[in-house]
Amino acid sequence: MAPKCRFLLLLTILLAAIAMAAEKPGGSMAKDIHWLGHDTFKIAGNTVIYTDPFRIAAKDKADLILITHEHFDHCSPEDVQKLLKADTTVVAPSDCAKKLAGKVKIVRPGDKFTIAGVEIEAVPAYNTNKQFHTKDRGWVGYIFVTGGKRIYLAGDTDFIPEMKSFKDIDIALLPVSGTYVMTADEAVEAALVIRPKLAIPMHYGAIVGSEKDADNFAKKLQGKVAVTILTKE
Repeated sequence: MAPKCRFLLLLTILLAAIAMAAEKPGGSMAKDIHWLGHDTFKIAGNTVIYTDPFRIAAKDKADLILITHEHFDHCSPEDVQKLLKADTTVVAPSDCAKKLAGKVKIVRPGDKFTIAGVEIEAVPAYNTNKQFHTKDRGWVGYIFVTGGKRIYLAGDTDFIPEMKSFKDIDIALLPVSGTYVMTADEAVEAALVIRPKLAIPMHYGAIVGSEKDADNFAKKLQGKVAVTILTKE
């Protein structure tokens, strides 16, 4: 091989290695997941899914909207309205559902169903050491399958015993801010029990919590569970 060709080959290999090193852990797995702040995610694909839409800025439409509970920063009728089209389905607990227009499915913990080709399970979400989200309210998180990935949206919850039964999770979206939900340290405990292929922190930077919480979460899971901190879009 000529010296020039050998140099170009080595340069190509070096640049590829640098790019791989710079990529965030799990970055490719999260490529269809867009964090819009707080607990709002857009999951792109054949079915466009939004979670807990709050302070939506961009004009968009959803095929499926998953709402975890009726607090204003999760159940926002104005933001849901921005995303609705004729065949959009909104999934929500009963106390939120009564505030919403359109095609709404009421859920309780334990419900399993399929909408728009997406398998969905409503799972418990509640506080264990505070009273903001009590278990008797019947509020939820969701485990759903889309794009071949099994995603867990925790909702506003503490580290609860039910998490030990959540199996084969590809991506876990976990609150880290404390105050109303798990602290970053408690979210680390949850991630170590759930063992997702990738964990993404949420519930910070809007109502309560900061990037420090997300950074602390990622740091303490280094070498144990892959973490990607998404940039707000």
